[in-house]
Amino acid sequence: MTHPKHADADHEVLALIRERWSPRAFDAARPVSMDELWRLFEAARWAPSSRNEQPWRFVVTHRQQSPESYQALFSALDASNQAWAGTAPVLILAVVQMTVEQTGEVNRSAYYDTGQAVALLTLQAQSQGLAIRQMGGFSHAIAREVCQVPDGFEPAVVVAVGHPGSPEALVSEKYRAAELAPRRRRCAADSVFDGVWGRTLPGTVTRVEKE
Repeated sequence: MTHPKHADADHEVLALIRERWSPRAFDAARPVSMDELWRLFEAARWAPSSRNEQPWRFVVTHRQQSPESYQALFSALDASNQAWAGTAPVLILAVVQMTVEQTGEVNRSAYYDTGQAVALLTLQAQSQGLAIRQMGGFSHAIAREVCQVPDGFEPAVVVAVGHPGSPEALVSEKYRAAELAPRRRRCAADSVFDGVWGRTLPGTVTRVEKE
């Protein structure tokens, strides 16, 4: 039986992309090894970046290896994220270097490039059977303080990493239902245009055609 979170893609894509989703339920009893983590960061390492600046940095907190650091970063999360994130064995703060090292000018591609690194990290995690959920709901000021992020760098996102858990372990009924609800995306044709804005690219599959 197909998992309800596996994407019903309009066009053929990699299974890793169809099967990737962002759970809140993690197996609290199953740790993530350092070898598993290093494979994620190796994948991120090879992301493309403007001028090869590689503006991403990652601060890793591991519930078993660094419990105090873990709790400190956990304290930066919004209450809605704290309600479930404590079962994830690893919390990672992704940080962005805001200037170009070579010139000192503002790096306008920094967030874009860091997003690409996190995307490769996420697909690598999927290939390893790990689950990842990225969180924008956190105090940047607290994260900066507890992770000792220096000037010139900005906290971007907190990433929860672990092995998938049972939705039944989630306290919130809303979150339990969300774990099993089908994934939703706008049709690709709504985001891709042919030459000018709003003109549909030939050959697209529409929702009407699929029905």
